[in-house]
Amino acid sequence: MPSSKENVLLQLSSDLNNYNIPYFFINETALWLQGAVDAPHSIAVSVQWDAFESVLEEFNLKYGIAIPEHKADISYAVYSIANTSVRIECTYNTVIRTNPYLVYIDFKEESVPCLSLYYYQQIPEWRMTVEAHLNNVQESVTEQNKKSWNQQTYEALLNRFGTPEEAAIKLKENPTSRMKSLLPYLPALQGKKVANLMGSHGMKATAMSLMGADATVIDFSYENERYAKEVASKCGIDLTYIVADILKMDHHQDGEFDVIVMELGILHYFLDLHPLFKVVFRLLKSGGTFVLQDFHPISTKLITSKGKKHKVDGNYFDPTIHKTVVAYEKHLTNEKEESVVLQRKWTLGEILTSMADEDLIIKQVSEEPNIKLHDRGIPKVFTVKATKA
Repeated sequence: MPSSKENVLLQLSSDLNNYNIPYFFINETALWLQGAVDAPHSIAVSVQWDAFESVLEEFNLKYGIAIPEHKADISYAVYSIANTSVRIECTYNTVIRTNPYLVYIDFKEESVPCLSLYYYQQIPEWRMTVEAHLNNVQESVTEQNKKSWNQQTYEALLNRFGTPEEAAIKLKENPTSRMKSLLPYLPALQGKKVANLMGSHGMKATAMSLMGADATVIDFSYENERYAKEVASKCGIDLTYIVADILKMDHHQDGEFDVIVMELGILHYFLDLHPLFKVVFRLLKSGGTFVLQDFHPISTKLITSKGKKHKVDGNYFDPTIHKTVVAYEKHLTNEKEESVVLQRKWTLGEILTSMADEDLIIKQVSEEPNIKLHDRGIPKVFTVKATKA
């Protein structure tokens, strides 16, 4: 049975939907809906500012008279509904429906709007609470991701790249081809200690080793490790591969690496980028180089492409955590049980700001289009070069 507060929240949501009034739940109520705090003592909801008086008229008839308070930026009124204090407020000259932090949360078989916990992460009062919650969720997400990435991954890699012998032949023939998009941002690799974080099948790490680097992969998939080590061995490389959750790395490798590389389809596995970039900062030597290359958020968050047709149907600012299938699933020949992973897609601004917050000095940001003619004008990949002072 839903609790009293749950019933009140669902009733409020039903009322405002019936009145066709834009709204979202805020403050502790929003954090409660997203699992970051226990049920609050009161419920707070923000409504569209130019509909505030209309809401009060309806609520005064249904729940008793409440006298509104008017401040410089907001107005609010407090009701008592089923022994629960309910605060209805509005913020002047703002639009509820276009707020970039508006998310919809499944709650008791209903979908209710609230302000994202990522909004409250920016507010000092709530930052520690939100970050502790994100850390807890990240641990469960990582465990699920580990499970998904350790089921038939080796088979998928065989289907995609061929046997280790076949992959090694191509790597030895032209190791720079594997590094083509990254080389303009990297220092000379000869004699450098390089870490490829979330380095998957190890192709780039092995290529860098063939170019004279002392390369290490850090990744949580032992099936990735198996394939990577076999390919490296066929290349005559004794590849160091650390199977670990990057966020739980101990301090043995702190300050060890001249260069750290992360590339293509990694950031969305992290629900908070700050802990990730904190580890990057730790692992780098002073003066070391960090190169991040990933798919551009315009392509992953805003535009849907099908062949030569492109449709702007996404929300670039959407902070929702999404469910999706693992990237290699299309390369599997047999069915597998659990392949769903959770992802948070980031804006370019969020990525750069998180890096800067962790004292990584951004030296270069490049945005590149897809090489296909019909994708002209659409950024497909971005690269950031940063250093540790």
